[in-house]
Amino acid sequence: MALTYTTIAHIQSAHAELQKTFREQKTLPLEYRRRQLLQLARLFQDNHEGLCKALYLDLGRHKLEVSMPEICPIILAAVRAAESLEEWNSPEKPKVEEWRSSWDTTIYTVPKGVALIISPWNYPFATTILPLIGAIAAGCPCIIKPSEFVPACAQKLAELFPKYLDASAYRVVNGAVAETAALLELQWGHIFFTGSGPVGRIVAAAAAKNVTPLTLELGGKSPLFIDAGKTDIELAAKRILWGKQQNGAQLCVAPDYILVLHQHQDATVEAFKKAYKTFWPHPKGALDPLSEYGAIISPRHHARLLEFLRLTKGTIVLGGNAEGSKRLEPTVVANVALDDALMKEEIFGPIIPIVPVDNLQQAIQIINERSTPLVIYVFTDSEDTKNEFLRSTRSGTLTLNDTFVQLGVHEMPFGGQGESGYGSYLGKFSFDTFVQRRSYINVPPAAEPFMGLRYPPYTEEAYQALGSPAKIVIPEN
Repeated sequence: MALTYTTIAHIQSAHAELQKTFREQKTLPLEYRRRQLLQLARLFQDNHEGLCKALYLDLGRHKLEVSMPEICPIILAAVRAAESLEEWNSPEKPKVEEWRSSWDTTIYTVPKGVALIISPWNYPFATTILPLIGAIAAGCPCIIKPSEFVPACAQKLAELFPKYLDASAYRVVNGAVAETAALLELQWGHIFFTGSGPVGRIVAAAAAKNVTPLTLELGGKSPLFIDAGKTDIELAAKRILWGKQQNGAQLCVAPDYILVLHQHQDATVEAFKKAYKTFWPHPKGALDPLSEYGAIISPRHHARLLEFLRLTKGTIVLGGNAEGSKRLEPTVVANVALDDALMKEEIFGPIIPIVPVDNLQQAIQIINERSTPLVIYVFTDSEDTKNEFLRSTRSGTLTLNDTFVQLGVHEMPFGGQGESGYGSYLGKFSFDTFVQRRSYINVPPAAEPFMGLRYPPYTEEAYQALGSPAKIVIPEN
């Protein structure tokens, strides 16, 4: 499908109109926000099939892989946000000292301003709309910039937005590098970017020029430890393979490599083979037309993944077959060393390296010697193993005994740390991303007898009274 790019002139005029909308406080009333959130839910509910078709055209994903991880969470999140607006926006009354109790000390939540959301191609609806829900709930007008690599999805959003949402507050901008660069030159209240680390650095540099607050949702090599002997290996393999075949493993939360004890590597491989046959029982496995297995995004990325398989010194024990320039079956590679080509960068594809280790401590050491991952996965029934990972590792998320469930859990924050990004979202955490906590006090005239001590000419009495906190007793421990 051909994608109609937004002209630079239209980008600038859209930005100006949204700034005007914000200055006029059109998006502030809670009833307005509620109406827009419910309209957003209706957009995805009414056009469920058409949106599934668009993503199939772009990525070949089965409608279950569109509905479950993207459309259904969006509808639920939008409705929940609409129902939670009053609670989220309620002023907070912090506890203060008795002598300040009459000052009406309050914390208000206020929108940061016009927001920009730049989203990737791999999960184009979820990574665009789940942050947008937070922006709408916060009272921020917003421009979204979908990826040009999913033209059917981007065009569909551009067509549907003005039919459901207030066009003076919410716009879709389509384009590629030039259009994104034009957006980044403008002033924003907040920028929310999901994508690769290299592009994230470009966005961060652009945001810094205007001192713009920024959320970066990046990726990286998310490790997975199988605590074989203390978990069901066959169940682990099934859940891992499911998470690794979603969208051809082209997602930031896909497990990137597996750590397992040497003596359990063969059993792990056999468990993957069993799960593979269960998932794709057809003659050509995952590549069989009846399997409805998703495509790699581009010939370039396909060639990159094949180069990984060509360079690895590990042993391909399952899969490895490719078709054309966009098909690669899930592939398991055993006996992968730490300096292997598969361990150099995020794979972002359906290749599963298995790195054998001596013990739990070595697995944790390997994880800690690398950049802080977006997710650490652990399959174990052991409380000791769970506690060791909680105590000794860092990550955006720690998930036990499953893969790829983060975006469906709206009660918890999702986001990275360090190389995997910063900031978080989902549910109320999306709302928190787009608001500022504005403090407020009202110092009454009745406080003047105390406040008067601060005025010149300074006296010893004033020094002793106002400097008394310097003399408090500090606890020994």
